[in-house]
Amino acid sequence: MTHPLRIAVLGCGRIGQMHAELLARRVPGATVSFVYDAVPEASASVGARLGIPVASSVDEILVSDQVDAVAICSSTDTHVELMIGAAQAGKAIFCEKPVSLDLEQVDRGLDAVDRSGVPFMVGFNRRFDPTHKAVRDAVVGGQVGDVHLVRITSRDPAPPPIAYIKVSGGIFCDMTIHDFDMARYVTGSEIVTVTAKGGVRVDPAIGEAGDLDTIVVVMEHANGAITTIDNSRQAVYGYDQRVEVFGSKGMAASENPYSTTNVFRDATGSHHATIPYFFLDRYIPSYLAEWHAFLETAAGAPSPVTSTDGRAPLIAGLAAWRSYREGRTVATSEITAG
Repeated sequence: MTHPLRIAVLGCGRIGQMHAELLARRVPGATVSFVYDAVPEASASVGARLGIPVASSVDEILVSDQVDAVAICSSTDTHVELMIGAAQAGKAIFCEKPVSLDLEQVDRGLDAVDRSGVPFMVGFNRRFDPTHKAVRDAVVGGQVGDVHLVRITSRDPAPPPIAYIKVSGGIFCDMTIHDFDMARYVTGSEIVTVTAKGGVRVDPAIGEAGDLDTIVVVMEHANGAITTIDNSRQAVYGYDQRVEVFGSKGMAASENPYSTTNVFRDATGSHHATIPYFFLDRYIPSYLAEWHAFLETAAGAPSPVTSTDGRAPLIAGLAAWRSYREGRTVATSEITAG
């Protein structure tokens, strides 16, 4: 390609705004050709702030010869139809997770992508975090040996608004879905069984909305490894994201970075700065690396986050909900579309 990859950003909420700004200002080789949101004020604000043209409709974007790719950052329930339209228009596709909360709809979208042959990548950005990737690299490089146990912790500093929780698909399909992907990524092995426990320990309103805010998941992988995941919607000390892989030769782990490198020591001990409080404070480097990977995918390289990678974490999330509700271990093979 003799010009920067021209990407239209569909959806100008929090994640869409972030992607538009990164692509416009911090990703060499990419440019934002249009922004669009179903709420005109949202796209107008982003367009004005970044100096990017605002499209009047999705169709305007899909027929434009000034658009090489689309970044689907809209609400989850719109992803599949946008994927299908973009695939039919021959545009490369970046789609934020999850592809859909409905497995049958996921398969519709992925089938359209596969039939069109357009470059496609799902936005599981944590794969591109340098510390998490180093854990995966230690597994692939053999330093850890045969993987026996994986521990994944994801704890948010504060819960999202109740209005969001009501449409999120619940904690397993919204929050834990990143961890299901990470479990597959670091082990290199599919999830075959899921056992989930959960409660409401943070805010009764979350339970009243039909969700959980505190959960533990135990999973078995096809290679025999066992992964445990713990999630909380509220960690008062910050955004807590850790991964550990233990194997026959040793272990590899990713720890939380500190917001600064300052250390203060006195008679009571050593005191570090806090860990990041917001996901953007922790993961901007991963989002930048993710976009560089997408540029390579659009240029013809194999996608690092494939259709299978978009589907499998949702299956694990649906299995976790079934396990929690039925009080039993659920095989992922039980979860089918339709």
